[in-house]
Amino acid sequence: MDIFQAIIIGIIEGFTEFLPISSTGHMIVASEFLGVSQDALTKAYEVIIQFAAILAVMLIYKEKITFKQIDLWQKLFVAFLPLAIVGYIFKDYIKTLFTVEIVAWMFIIGGFVFLIVEYFYEEKKAHVTHVEKVNYKQAFWVGIAQIFSLIPGTSRAGATIIGGLLVGLDRKTSMEFSFLLAIPVMAAVTGYDLLKYYQDFTDANWGAFIAGFIAAFVVAYLTIKLFLAFIQRFTFVAFGIYRILFGVILLTMI
Repeated sequence: MDIFQAIIIGIIEGFTEFLPISSTGHMIVASEFLGVSQDALTKAYEVIIQFAAILAVMLIYKEKITFKQIDLWQKLFVAFLPLAIVGYIFKDYIKTLFTVEIVAWMFIIGGFVFLIVEYFYEEKKAHVTHVEKVNYKQAFWVGIAQIFSLIPGTSRAGATIIGGLLVGLDRKTSMEFSFLLAIPVMAAVTGYDLLKYYQDFTDANWGAFIAGFIAAFVVAYLTIKLFLAFIQRFTFVAFGIYRILFGVILLTMI
């Protein structure tokens, strides 16, 4: 992987990780397009840029990463558990799902889910408008929704945001809960991958890795800020339409 490829994939990770459009799906497609093989070294690089994305969200929400917010983090842990348990049990089967065709279909299905949920959703009836007010039951159901993100192309952010909307969170709160939930989820995934691929860092092109890390961090930070501003004025319909169009384009390319 050269510096150009690392930067492009880093930008894609940073831009798509926290949007409901599947970072995994986009990176699979981007790697195919750029001719980057899915070997151990590439997996090691993904650890680096995932860590960059974690740092970006932690910087933005640093005031919530304190002992004063222990109740919120207990709820986030409840939301994290379903994915951790199911992901560990079915980890070998999940690996077989990483194909462009499955990604394409999950983009399309997820797009229609967003359009349907938005059609029936009424913001004024959402009774949770602050992330600290999410209760344990709601956190658990968001965690159940997050399980669907184990299927490539579904989007972790998309699954958790939809889960939040369905249990009574407003759009902004759904997004913020999804952002914060990304911290334990991505930390666990990054930690697991780091233990698995740490030996491959000795063969890494560190110039490319550092460039990709910076790109992923900066783009993730800006994306979160812009996404929060966007949702103050608009709905998630645009993301639903994008997912459908992107999925259809992928199917035509297979």
